[in-house]
Amino acid sequence: MAKPLYTVLLVMLLNNGGEPVAAQAAPAAHAPGAVPCSPTLYDTLRSVPDDVSLVQPVACKIELKHDDLVMTDLAFLGEEASGASLDCHGGIIGISGRPPKGAPPTIQISSVRGEDGKWSVPHDITIRNCKIYGSIRIMGLGPNGEAENVRQSSLNRNHTEFAQSAAPSDILLDNITIVADGPVPVYLSPGVTKVTLSHSVISGTTKGSGVYLDAESAHNVIADNRFDIHTRNREVLAVDGSAHNVIENNSFTDAEFGGIYLYRNCGEGGTIRHQTPQHNRISDNKFIYQGVVHPRPAIWMNATQPWQSFYCDEDPPAPFGSGADNRSFADYNTITNNVIVGGELRLIRDMGQHNTLTGNTAKPNPSQ
Repeated sequence: MAKPLYTVLLVMLLNNGGEPVAAQAAPAAHAPGAVPCSPTLYDTLRSVPDDVSLVQPVACKIELKHDDLVMTDLAFLGEEASGASLDCHGGIIGISGRPPKGAPPTIQISSVRGEDGKWSVPHDITIRNCKIYGSIRIMGLGPNGEAENVRQSSLNRNHTEFAQSAAPSDILLDNITIVADGPVPVYLSPGVTKVTLSHSVISGTTKGSGVYLDAESAHNVIADNRFDIHTRNREVLAVDGSAHNVIENNSFTDAEFGGIYLYRNCGEGGTIRHQTPQHNRISDNKFIYQGVVHPRPAIWMNATQPWQSFYCDEDPPAPFGSGADNRSFADYNTITNNVIVGGELRLIRDMGQHNTLTGNTAKPNPSQ
């Protein structure tokens, strides 16, 4: 089994200008697709695990039954998992209740770094028709923007390109229900591209956001979902240095602490953020406010929070990204035909430039 992805990305070479150049990601070896899982794996997933801290690797196509309960966390690791799929047919993954601190996600899709320093990257993975207690995390160089691998890579001009080449892509999450209890229920780590979250329900409670699109991620689709999740004090959907995403036809039924925020964290963890939250399309979403006295914005370009400024000086000076300019630059986004129920149109806040806002409306909440 490949090593889990928590190793340090080494800076291997220096270019003529004296800037570090990260090791290259392994080229994708687009496999024809995973084979069906063995009956043995199916029986293993349905059994009560001897050690609940173990994570079960999956690199095949498996179907559960509607009354199945899987109490083991699952991991789709590296190129070997490409083409794999999980169809629960209504079955359950995970156990209800707050996970212990430091526990892995209920389902993780991760790149792994081999002994030769190259990254093995999973792609074309489908998870559908599941009820999931806990969270899903999709990650390449590291679990978040503060990971050491990500920080080292961010010292290079080609960081965005490299992070995306080393991260999973073409992932479909369809018709799933996630019941969160603490961790962010759907987290797309730096560099993740072409993930679709569709026809799903995100519920429960989280100390973070409901969906987090981290730095250098791009070309993801969040469509036709219902967000019933309660956040402690964060926006439901974070677009943090993520670009070219489509967020459409979703409903946000508890937007008290904010709906969709576009920004770029500067310097947190000493990582230079390169990409800006631009060229996103946010359309035909519904934001429902129920009896909120001081609602936070439904959509906010260049969203600012007091805690964000704490980190802006932690990254090194550089002639690119947040190393050169800490501003978010949430520009050139398209915000169309969104509806705010129980709030005013001013809850769509544009503090960027060259954003297109058309057809957005506000109307009373009939339940109030």
